[in-house]
Amino acid sequence: MSVDLDEEEVFEDVRERVDRPMRRLFAEYGRENVFAFVVGFVSSVAARVLDLIPPLLLGVAIDAIFNDSMAYSLWMVPDAWLPETKTAQLWLTVAVIGAAFLVSSAFHWTRNWGWNSFAQAIQHDVRTDTYDKMQRLNMDFFADKQTGELMSILSNDVNRLERFLNDGMNSFFRLSIMVIGIAVILFNTNWQLALVALVPVPVIALFTKKFIDVIQPKYAEVRSSVGALNSRLENNLGGIQVIKAANTESFESDRVDDVSGDYYDANWDAIDTRIKFFPGLRLISGFGFVLTFIVGGLWVLGQPLGPLSGQLNPGQFVIFILLTQRFIWPMAQFGQIINMYQRAYASSERIFGLMDTPSRIQEDPEADDLVVTEGTVEFDGVSFGYGAGTAADRDGEYIVEDISFEVAGGDTVALVGPTGAGKSTVMKLLLRMYDVDEGAVRIDGTDLRDVTIPSLRRQLGYVSQETFLFYGTVRENIEYGTFDASDEAVIEAAKMAEAHQFIQNLPDGYDTKVGERGVKLSGGQRQRIALARAILKDPETLVLDEATSDVDTETEMLIQRSLDQLTADRTTFAIAHRLSTIKDADTIVVIEDGCIVERGTHEELLAADGLYAKLWAVQAGEIDELPEEFVERAARRRSQVDAEVGDDD
Repeated sequence: MSVDLDEEEVFEDVRERVDRPMRRLFAEYGRENVFAFVVGFVSSVAARVLDLIPPLLLGVAIDAIFNDSMAYSLWMVPDAWLPETKTAQLWLTVAVIGAAFLVSSAFHWTRNWGWNSFAQAIQHDVRTDTYDKMQRLNMDFFADKQTGELMSILSNDVNRLERFLNDGMNSFFRLSIMVIGIAVILFNTNWQLALVALVPVPVIALFTKKFIDVIQPKYAEVRSSVGALNSRLENNLGGIQVIKAANTESFESDRVDDVSGDYYDANWDAIDTRIKFFPGLRLISGFGFVLTFIVGGLWVLGQPLGPLSGQLNPGQFVIFILLTQRFIWPMAQFGQIINMYQRAYASSERIFGLMDTPSRIQEDPEADDLVVTEGTVEFDGVSFGYGAGTAADRDGEYIVEDISFEVAGGDTVALVGPTGAGKSTVMKLLLRMYDVDEGAVRIDGTDLRDVTIPSLRRQLGYVSQETFLFYGTVRENIEYGTFDASDEAVIEAAKMAEAHQFIQNLPDGYDTKVGERGVKLSGGQRQRIALARAILKDPETLVLDEATSDVDTETEMLIQRSLDQLTADRTTFAIAHRLSTIKDADTIVVIEDGCIVERGTHEELLAADGLYAKLWAVQAGEIDELPEEFVERAARRRSQVDAEVGDDD
């Protein structure tokens, strides 16, 4: 069973939009950390050059000191500075080797500091920039994505970049310097035998190229399957209470088994390719070493093969034996680096694909801050539909259409209507969670698209029907968004939300931890804390979207009394299915199928005997007196809402 295919296709499209992601990574983030890069690079060069000195001096010592087959000389050191006796030459050789090890150790430390600093800084910057970009995307984006998929990018993909930038870059320059340095030494020592030692190089290059072509799409598939697995796990952990109540542990275990199996198959496919590649490289490397040993050994014994000419001293042969393994095996290790690069490449595609995702809401860079004077709110011919593109792209489908009404500053307007009518969508347009497709929403005559989003939302307090509390204390959740509030202000807001008394009864009062998503509190308690949060913000306009749906009738009465005081001098929008809570609103707007069908006061709407009157009759228990046509329409609406999963209220 394959799951979340649509999710994978979305991110496949995202990856395809990204051009040269690794080059972009270094261009945008590497420049800011160039010092650490330079330290790592220079130290890598110095450390590897120093690492080549001991085997080179060992060959010199064998031929010049022990066999006396050549004159004692050191590279870049004038002969006049060198001692004449064998013993002094030996001690000088030992001293130089010891110094090389000592200084090399220091450069190895600075090399590791440089690459780790470079990788960690970029990892931090990329993760924070990606998160910042993601949280500023419009709500359409989050409606199409699962939390686990986004977490996979912010965590796993960013961590893969760090591993490549640290281990991969470190190894790349270390091995490159080693290969170049050894090649120079070998050709300088005996160019003919050096050519023999290089025979495996083109074979390794072709073998590696084939590996890249095969492994790249497999790693992309692994990244997608990881996201699907994370999404399933996150979804199930978030709904663990529902799973237990429904006794569906076995069903969910099977679903996790399915997505884990998809990940297993994709990952094993990549692993199978990888574990075949590296032994192949080792085999080619071993062939090169054996070939060099045979040709060089016969040459030292005075039996040069084929066109080989001249003399090969034992010390020179020792240099080749020591350095050939260091030369060929690093060539094979480039496969490991390419393996890490391909993983990082797939991850960087997803990261930059997320960063490049366009937002449906575009803020004018020259927009002014919103200044509220009267608090008048106007919806002028507003139409809106979910999904990307224009109404024509969506076959003219709107969630709300031609919504027009005006609320005077300080007034309270209630939005009522059946589930799925579009009430919450209208309020999200006021909050500019989305931009209208047609028409305009204005505050004090200013189009919301002409003001900055932060200044707009500072003026609005919003209590959603889906209460969310952050992990932390009760106090921290009430203060959220008003971080400089005093303890007295927090307590006063809690009192107005009828939350102070139950908070005092909690084990640690306002310092009680609420648990993940407020799981330690009841639905009504969470809703009252969210209401206290909005009250503490003291906004110019208050939006209450089923703000008391989870509290009992008695608590709702007490909250309503406090809200009457709070809303007396500010513009207020209230969405409610419990009509008794909004019957005193200055204006009641009735919405059905995304359109306004009625408006007026409670008494006026009852007298009109329209949809509002029917809804009031339902809540009054007068179901038998309702016309059959109303009941049938309600049934059709309910079926449509159930079919349109994901549509807003």
